[in-house]
Amino acid sequence: MPRFPAPLVSRLPDVGTTIFTTMSRLAQECGAINLSQGFPDFTAEDALFERVAHWMRAGLNQYAPMAGVMPLREAIAAKVAALYGAAYDPEQEITVTAGATQALFTAIAALVHAGDEVIVFEPVYDSYVPAIQLQGGVVRRVALRAPDYRPDWAAVRALVSPRTRMIMINTPHNPTGTVWGPADMAELAALTRGTGIVVVSDEVYEHIAFDGVRHESVALHPELAARSVIVSSFGKTYHVTGWKVGYVLAPGELMAEFRKVHQFNVFTVNTPVQLALADYMQDASRHLGLAAFYQAKRDFFRAGLAGTRFELLPCAGTYFQTARYGAIADLADTAFVDWLTREVGVAAIPLSAFFGEGRDERVIRFCFAKREETLEAAFERLHRFC
Repeated sequence: MPRFPAPLVSRLPDVGTTIFTTMSRLAQECGAINLSQGFPDFTAEDALFERVAHWMRAGLNQYAPMAGVMPLREAIAAKVAALYGAAYDPEQEITVTAGATQALFTAIAALVHAGDEVIVFEPVYDSYVPAIQLQGGVVRRVALRAPDYRPDWAAVRALVSPRTRMIMINTPHNPTGTVWGPADMAELAALTRGTGIVVVSDEVYEHIAFDGVRHESVALHPELAARSVIVSSFGKTYHVTGWKVGYVLAPGELMAEFRKVHQFNVFTVNTPVQLALADYMQDASRHLGLAAFYQAKRDFFRAGLAGTRFELLPCAGTYFQTARYGAIADLADTAFVDWLTREVGVAAIPLSAFFGEGRDERVIRFCFAKREETLEAAFERLHRFC
């Protein structure tokens, strides 16, 4: 294979293959049970697949409108109004995206200029920082510390400057499972009041908050909603992560800028799946029942690890469980998950991968969005070694 004839200067010189790809590949090579990457090993209801097939056979296989088919945007607006009491105009304020990662990237590309500062909370999902860097933005990090991973609002205030363009938040939080409360939203509103700061609110786990706790969408808070881009995911909600379909809510001025970029980096999302999702959303129990569904899996997982030497940290939402392993091994978290995958046969994610400087708190993340038989097989292996 010929080599490129000139030196390349990477725009992301410090970025390699994501930890999710690395651990999933290692799990496959070792025949390990993959509790690392965040996807279910069970499927959605046949009713959803039947609606996709219906619209395909009906001939709805050409380009959808750039912002998404209107029945789906109307269904999203109805859901958001019912849950959060917020009125978003389907024509001007809702856009269907090719998954949440695309939505996040597009929001950053549309709104961050070179030299703008963007505040992120770490451990931070791995797509945020590269997207900021590709726009010439400056990343400002606020650490969330074990075991509760709550925001330190004094530290956030200290970072806000005239150059702060954006604050990115994620609740329920991947990877820690922390869920923000009303007090957190009040703090965020107070420190952005009177500024031009945009909030990007990653709410892909909006329907997975446990123990009766309400998900605090920024859509619940008119002052924040007026300056926020909200991102959600059908893949997380309906167990179809591989479909890569999500959506964005934003006031018209922000959405107009978002769509300027969206039309050129994606343009639109496949038509039959959008129409199927619009049909499927008519039964609200399908998203309203998600918290109880995953809370049962969380409780099953935590009970299954009782008796091991893992110290399970609080999990108030998402389908991830973090755990300290210091009583099992004196290893860096990257070395521990390598050992866990190769020798125990269970793959997990090291939390240091979510920190810019690789801070190692000896904490790892498991995904419990799995069938009970998958989790039981993992329990058997973990009890044998841990």
